[in-house]
Amino acid sequence: MRHEGEIAVQRRAGVRLAEHGSARVRAEIPQVAARFLESQRMVVIGAEDREGRVWAAPLTGRPGFLAAADDRTILVDAVPGAPLAGLFDDEHDIGMLVIEPWTRRRMRVNGRARRDGGHLVVHTEQVFSNCPKYLQRRTIAGDLEPGERAPRCGDRLSAAQRDWIRKADTFFVATHAPGLGSDVSHRGGNPGFVEVVDDRRLGWPDYSGNLMYMTLGNLEVNPAAGLLFLDWSTGDALHLTGKARVDWDPRGVPGAQRFVEFDIERVVQIDGAIPLRWEFQEYSRFNPPVKGA
Repeated sequence: MRHEGEIAVQRRAGVRLAEHGSARVRAEIPQVAARFLESQRMVVIGAEDREGRVWAAPLTGRPGFLAAADDRTILVDAVPGAPLAGLFDDEHDIGMLVIEPWTRRRMRVNGRARRDGGHLVVHTEQVFSNCPKYLQRRTIAGDLEPGERAPRCGDRLSAAQRDWIRKADTFFVATHAPGLGSDVSHRGGNPGFVEVVDDRRLGWPDYSGNLMYMTLGNLEVNPAAGLLFLDWSTGDALHLTGKARVDWDPRGVPGAQRFVEFDIERVVQIDGAIPLRWEFQEYSRFNPPVKGA
């Protein structure tokens, strides 16, 4: 299916390629991808909630909690809590990013999902791998028992949350295009690459990527977006939802081709949201320097 948002962004960027973008992505799960799934410990999902807000959230488990039941179905032995709790009681669009920080491999899956008891059943519509640019290398240093954590909610960032974001080298962004589905990708850079304007606004540079423009294409038709910041050492999760807009002036930021501004509507923090604890190894060699550093 043609994605007019992706086509518009590709033309604006001057890299319009025939059948390049989500329209060329296959729905089937290759065997190599099925094997990759079975060894993973974490997936980040993204979806639009019933109020039209978009969120990104992590799911974790033991190796095998992600498994391909056939070439169009993935079983996830986990279901989301806040801020996506209950959403998949009915079939719903879902975006998935399966990421392996210690090898910098990542795989994206977009489709439809529904809860079946304690599982999500995902019917795939797009399955593809991505390049390893801007992925920081991390290894799992600890694995605690999962626990229930109460979310703390608000409509603006606290001073501690602003500091958290300023120090971040990675975050995840979920988008949704009506009639075309949901998607999740990651953004990475050296600490400080995310600009905290104030307690209701963030910004970040958009670096050179795979030229598919799936995130920007979705934003072209629907500005709703969800961001997820993880504290890799504590398992805490910071979920933000709001509206994003793309400024095609890179504002003199090293390596940037565009700049994205994000206005926050809701904030949800869940301490100890995931049981995994990660140890930092090294930054990606592709990370541009941070402006003013």
